[in-house]
Amino acid sequence: QVQLVESGGGLVQAGGSQRLSCAASGFNFRINAMAWYRQAPGKQRNSVAVITSAGVTQYADSVKGRFTISRDNAKNTVYLQMNALKPEDTAVYYCNVYIGIKGYWGQGTQVTVSS
Repeated sequence: QVQLVESGGGLVQAGGSQRLSCAASGFNFRINAMAWYRQAPGKQRNSVAVITSAGVTQYADSVKGRFTISRDNAKNTVYLQMNALKPEDTAVYYCNVYIGIKGYWGQGTQVTVSS
């Protein structure tokens, strides 16, 4: 079955960097677009970054120039490099894939940015 396992979250100071990883299994990773979402307390879950199977990327305006999404098809892993972190980046970050019309989510990893 489809499994997405995030790692790399934690506490970081404002201005710092952090890299999230998402290990995927149970589907043909290389042919699927992958995405990172985040959800802050009391707010809806929003898309942060997407990478297509061809490596084309798209970012939310709030993270452009600071975050980079990448993928390693040999390792079935997608990454989110986060630089110049701000307190407003504090959220639970989720890895996502859509296979057909069905969406799959990881368990999430907490990122907390202190000011």
